[in-house]
Amino acid sequence: MMMTNYEGRLTRIGVFYDGNYFSHVSNYYLYHHERKARISIQGLHQFLINEISTSEDALSKHCRIIDAHYFRGRISASDAKSRDVLYKERVFEEVLMREGVVTHYLPLSGGGEKGIDVWLALEAFELAIYKRFDVVVLIAGDGDYLPLIRKLNTLGTRVMVLGWDFTYVDQQGNEKTTRTAQVLLDEATYPVLMSSIIDDRARRSEPAVDSLFVKGRSGGPRRQQASGPAAAAVMEKGDEDAQTSAFMSGRIQNLKEGYGFIAPDDGGDNLFFHYSDVENCDFNELLIGDEVVYKTGHSQKGACARHVNRKGLSAILPESGMDE
Repeated sequence: MMMTNYEGRLTRIGVFYDGNYFSHVSNYYLYHHERKARISIQGLHQFLINEISTSEDALSKHCRIIDAHYFRGRISASDAKSRDVLYKERVFEEVLMREGVVTHYLPLSGGGEKGIDVWLALEAFELAIYKRFDVVVLIAGDGDYLPLIRKLNTLGTRVMVLGWDFTYVDQQGNEKTTRTAQVLLDEATYPVLMSSIIDDRARRSEPAVDSLFVKGRSGGPRRQQASGPAAAAVMEKGDEDAQTSAFMSGRIQNLKEGYGFIAPDDGGDNLFFHYSDVENCDFNELLIGDEVVYKTGHSQKGACARHVNRKGLSAILPESGMDE
């Protein structure tokens, strides 16, 4: 049987990430959801291909992501160095590069991100014209992107919006809610509420859904992590002592739900640390016995470890002479 032109041609897909939104969603699944894992870029892209092939009534091999772009505000190099987050940024950038995602950064101002949504919208519209996307995927939840969707509709470009709705309790015990703007879902050709798909018990074991999440270092299930008032009562963020103290070394002695203990190499009592103070890897990737470096600080319950970095992962150390 002879194929029609439509059946044989590629469905060209452009993917556009609001980086701050995506990071917020990924942190939710790592720290507050039962999955206890970050969103996988590779798994997400394959999920998109599968969803679009179904929506467009096309073979998955004829659906291709030909462009993917990630937009986010970025702190200065000096601030990143002082906060010991350069390594974490580099690791994520390598993930994006491996998946062919082009990064776009604007410097963060004192008021936070400024102009990222405008830049994303302009790039998405311009590229849709020049590269003739059949489908644009927008990974964002802000209603400010409504004009972009309407402009893409005038080009005849179908728009898929990936959104998430969820509620969780933060470390201070406050209830936080994230919802995708309804106007985006209403205007999109293909509105996809990812949180409903992920939490659908009938789909949770599907390979396409399971592959949405990064697997742990051991390949096994993630450890549970604590959040909410209990965690807040133990840890106070903004400890200035940790900013000025020298790095120490030790080993992971114990791991609990969202926190653990480090046995210092120079002896003394084990030091408590919270998952949010692990900097050059995910808390879930730590194992008992791992060598780490850290700075000492203080919480409401006494001495603790801050700025915890696992050795062997090119932790960024100050002029302390500490070997990795």
